[in-house]
Amino acid sequence: MMNGQMRTINQKIATEYLKFFYPPLRNEIIQLSAQNNFAGIIQATINYLKDLLEESRINIIAHHIKLMDWLYRNGNSYVKGMIENLFVRSFESFKKHAKLQHWNLLYEYMPVKFQEIYLEQQKKDEIFFGKN
Repeated sequence: MMNGQMRTINQKIATEYLKFFYPPLRNEIIQLSAQNNFAGIIQATINYLKDLLEESRINIIAHHIKLMDWLYRNGNSYVKGMIENLFVRSFESFKKHAKLQHWNLLYEYMPVKFQEIYLEQQKKDEIFFGKN
């Protein structure tokens, strides 16, 4: 870390941040980390946020989306790819299971980069799978 610059976050460092960001998931994250299962760790965070969605805890979900955005912006290509392909991809499921007003709030709170990735994923899904 020279000149105040932070080094790029790899999956091991990202895992440490996720243990801190998600205290209720710490034991699960530790177990998945021991198996080198970063995708499983991201999926565990998604499942946790879906549980919060069922409880209509939109502000907490929005906060966690912003934390994931921070990891995304500072992550290496592997971390970014996992976040794009699992975390952002899960927004479609959030949309399907959320009340419309909750989804609109979540989308409004969503970082612009995640909105762009989500919309691009939707366009590709429509082209490849005929989904709307």
